[in-house]
Amino acid sequence: MRIKYLSLLSAFIITVTSISCGSKKQADETSDTKPAVMWIDAEANYKRFNNADTINKYVNMVADLGFTHLAVDARPITGELMYDSQLAPRYKGIRETVEPDSTFDYLGHFIELAHARGMKVLFSLNVFCAGHNFFDKGLIFTSHPDWATMVQDPEKGIVPITAMKHKADKYGAMVNPIIPEYQSYIIDIMKDMLSKYPEVDGLILDRGRYDGITADFSDLSRSEFEKFLGKELKNWPDDAMRIVRTDSGRDSIVKGEYFNDWIYWRSKNITDFLAKARRELKAVDPEMIFSVYSGAWYPSYYEVGVNFASNTYDPSTSFSWARKDYNTTGYAELIDLYMTGNYYTDITIADFENNPDPIWNETDFEGHTGDWYCVEGSCKHLREILGPNKFLGGLLIDQLYNQIDRLPESMAMNVKESDGLMMFDIVHIINADIWDKVREGMILSGYISDDIR
Repeated sequence: MRIKYLSLLSAFIITVTSISCGSKKQADETSDTKPAVMWIDAEANYKRFNNADTINKYVNMVADLGFTHLAVDARPITGELMYDSQLAPRYKGIRETVEPDSTFDYLGHFIELAHARGMKVLFSLNVFCAGHNFFDKGLIFTSHPDWATMVQDPEKGIVPITAMKHKADKYGAMVNPIIPEYQSYIIDIMKDMLSKYPEVDGLILDRGRYDGITADFSDLSRSEFEKFLGKELKNWPDDAMRIVRTDSGRDSIVKGEYFNDWIYWRSKNITDFLAKARRELKAVDPEMIFSVYSGAWYPSYYEVGVNFASNTYDPSTSFSWARKDYNTTGYAELIDLYMTGNYYTDITIADFENNPDPIWNETDFEGHTGDWYCVEGSCKHLREILGPNKFLGGLLIDQLYNQIDRLPESMAMNVKESDGLMMFDIVHIINADIWDKVREGMILSGYISDDIR
C-alpha cells in the first residue's frame, strides 16, 4: 500500500547584493515558456527563511534553474499571517520558536527579489483551515472554536474536528465552508493581502474544500441542506450518509436517499464561494492571478466538495456520485491559473500497469486504483475533464526519495503532458540536497540548457 503525504520543494544558487524594485508590469514581461512554480511552505521553511540572506540565496537558485513563479505561503494552516495585520496574529512558527523581526518584511522581500529576477510571486493561503490540530494552535483554538467543522465518527458521533486528534489526516483544523461570517472574514484577509502588497501577482487558494467525506454535519449544514432540498430531513445524518465501523474494523459509507444531492450541494457551495471570492478580489485588483490548488484525483475528489472540471464536462456519464446537473458546479472557468497535485510515484501508464497496489491520497476515504493514479494517466484524464482550460502538473518531491533518479522523469512528464510544473516543496530539495536532480529535471523539461552551469 502506498500512502501519499504532503510535503515541499524549490530551487538553486547566488546571492544578490543590490536589487531594484520589480513592478507587476515587469514581472508580466515573460516568455511563452510554460510556468514552473516553486512552492515555499510557511510551516516547513519559516525558521530557515526568516531573513533576507536565506531568501536571497534560494530565490536566486530557483531563478537560475528556470523557475518562473514562486508560491509563497502567506497564511499557514493555523490561520495566522506572515505579516502584521489587524485581522489575525502574525505567525511565529508552529512551536512559537521564531520571533519575527518587526523591521523585516518577509513577504515584501520575496516580491522584490523575485521580480528583480523576472519571476512572478503568488501568495498561497489555506482557505478553509484555521488551526493546527496536533498543536492546539490557531484561531479555532483561541477566538473562534465555533468555526470548526463538525465531522462524523462511528464511535464519537458528530463532533468538532478538534476532537479527532487521533486521526492522522486531521492535522488541519478545518472550517465549515458555508459559515457566512467566516466566508466574509477570509475574503477580507485576501483583500488585505492585495492591498498591503499591491505588487504581488496573485493568490493561490489552497484547501478551498471540505475536510473530507465525513464533514460537515453541523446544525447549520443540516438547515441549509434542507433549504436546498425544500424539505425537512427526519433521519439526520442518515438521509445524506452515515459512517459506520465494519466488523473488519474499517470505516465505511452508508449512502442515504439524498446522497447524490448532498454531494452536489457541497460542490455547489465551494464553487459559489470561489465565484464570490474571484468577483471581490478582481474588484480590488483586476490584474491579479486568481489561482487554485487541488488534488488531481478527480474520481474521489467529490469527497471534499470540489469539482475542478470544466462546466462543459458531464461527470454523470462516468461516476455514480454525480447528478445529471453536477457539471454546473464545475469551476475551471473561474480560475486563471490552476495547479493540481499529480502526487504519484508511478510516472507512466506502464508503471501503473505493473503495480496494482491501491493509492491513498491525502483526502481519500478509501484506496483507489486505475490509470488516473500515475502522472501520465492523470494528465491525460485531466485534459478530458478540463476541456480547453489549462493546468499545471504538481509534483510532491519527497515521494520520490526512495527512487530519486526518477525525479527528473516525473518533472518532465508533468511538463510534457500538462501546461506547466509545480513542485512542492523547496524544503525537501534543501533537506535531501537534491539540487542536481532538480537541475537535471529542468534541463529535461526544456527550461534551461545543459551548458548552463
